[in-house]
Amino acid sequence: MTLLRVDASIQGERSASSALADLVVEHVAGAHPGLPVVHRHLGQDPLPAHAWQTAIAASYVPEAERTEAQRDALALAGRLADELRHATSAVLALPLYNFGVSQHAKAWIDLAMAGAPLGTRLLEGTPTVLVTTRGGAYGPGTPREGWDHSTAFLQRILADVWGADLTLVEREFTLVGVNPALDEFTETAALMRKAAEEAAVEAGATLAARHAA
Repeated sequence: MTLLRVDASIQGERSASSALADLVVEHVAGAHPGLPVVHRHLGQDPLPAHAWQTAIAASYVPEAERTEAQRDALALAGRLADELRHATSAVLALPLYNFGVSQHAKAWIDLAMAGAPLGTRLLEGTPTVLVTTRGGAYGPGTPREGWDHSTAFLQRILADVWGADLTLVEREFTLVGVNPALDEFTETAALMRKAAEEAAVEAGATLAARHAA
């Protein structure tokens, strides 16, 4: 059994998405001491921006004629795909940046898809928790309703394309307390944080139970 954890935050110790992922993983690890965790932090150790293009180009070149860079890119893509395929469960902390999916997460998704045959469902039936955070508020009735171009995309890839058994944990208004313009929403943000933390603990309990089954 293996738990795959992927982070994409660039915020380091200040990361709201990583803090929620910590709650999920800690709950699973507490129930299953010694459970192997494969951790890939895309924000701290980004994938090469050119690797996806190189891997795709290499797929059209006979193996014997590939350059070293092409072989390396294909090998990296294969490792990413294998990490997903071999995971018993997954916790993916992928925050919204600039109204969309971060470049780090998108590079990971593209490379993983290049590392397996077309149409491979890399997380088929795998219990997966998607943790996503947003600095502002994007819900119905807010000024930026519809501006979140990340969450629906990630759900489409993880559940519909990769076949994950997906649970969503999300938190908004993470910039309250950072951006003075949002100070009026302090109480709302605190309630959102509490709800997200409770959802993360519940998701961790569910993952732990799935590992025990």
